[in-house]
Amino acid sequence: VQLQASGGGLVQVGGSLRLSCVASQHTIVSYNMGWFRQAPGKEREFVAAISWSGDNTYYADLVKGRFAISRENAENAVYLQMNSLNASDTAVYYCAVSRFPLCGVVAAYYDYWGQGTLVTVSS
Repeated sequence: VQLQASGGGLVQVGGSLRLSCVASQHTIVSYNMGWFRQAPGKEREFVAAISWSGDNTYYADLVKGRFAISRENAENAVYLQMNSLNASDTAVYYCAVSRFPLCGVVAAYYDYWGQGTLVTVSS
């Protein structure tokens, strides 16, 4: 599975961005998907995950109520809508595919990763 993330950019505090992640070479319809992020000098951290059916979603406490993960299996894609962005959201955002049967919040449960897209929130 190859993943291509896009949609990052420069946004002001309080703004919004929508990240996209499109898979190729293999369908992701039966896989759980996740978004992670890594800020400069910090460890990669979980942001959000969605089950293969889209029925279940999970969020890190820091983004709960501001971010929304969704997927469109017909497009082989997963999305991350980010609202009310603040400076601490600045990071490279990665999408990932998990073959683990349960949605995981740990990076080790994910098998394939995209290249990342940079989100910069300026004040």
